[in-house]
Amino acid sequence: MTDGMPTLDQALKAMPLVAILRGIGPGEAVEVAQRLVDEGITIIEVPLNSPEPFKSIKAIAQAVGDRALVGAGTVLTPDDVTGVMDAGGRLIVMPHSDPAVIRAAVQKGLPVVPGVMTPTEAFAALANGATALKLFPGELIGPKIIKALMAVLPKGTNVVPTGGVDASNLADYWEAGVSGVGVGGALYKPGKTPEQVQADARALVTAMRKVLKRGS
Repeated sequence: MTDGMPTLDQALKAMPLVAILRGIGPGEAVEVAQRLVDEGITIIEVPLNSPEPFKSIKAIAQAVGDRALVGAGTVLTPDDVTGVMDAGGRLIVMPHSDPAVIRAAVQKGLPVVPGVMTPTEAFAALANGATALKLFPGELIGPKIIKALMAVLPKGTNVVPTGGVDASNLADYWEAGVSGVGVGGALYKPGKTPEQVQADARALVTAMRKVLKRGS
């Protein structure tokens, strides 16, 4: 890691896409990450249910940590938070909203994005110190419900729907008022070559830039 590592806000503003590399192994992690960053992606998440995730996080952080915010997803326990930080990860993403995990990340000074689905969960997560909210699963919540939720959340809350988001529906989610979107299977899945991942990343970044341009 270097002092040039972006904050979560900076990374979302630079490119509001979170690359979720579920299932990636250490052997391909660096090449895939470098190709993603070359295409403009600035947030990379390695879910902890991937093979040897801490090795991948460490390798990616060392390779591109000055240009991207690198961290972990599927963070389930406070011990996981410690493991991510020790590996050089600087972002905690959760599928749930366990207050103990949120507080562990806050105590270590790491941005933490818990998974929520309802207003009750969203407000509880923010009360416990969440940096942003991961709306999960995104395809079940949908842009209309997200728009209604955004109307009652504190102004400036960063909301990142994850699950079922791809280049074809980016605009619908963005128009609901989100700060970014998490993209998993549409970007990476085991068996895809680094070249295929890069091509899909380019398509996603191009689609997002068109959405941003329309909104500017």
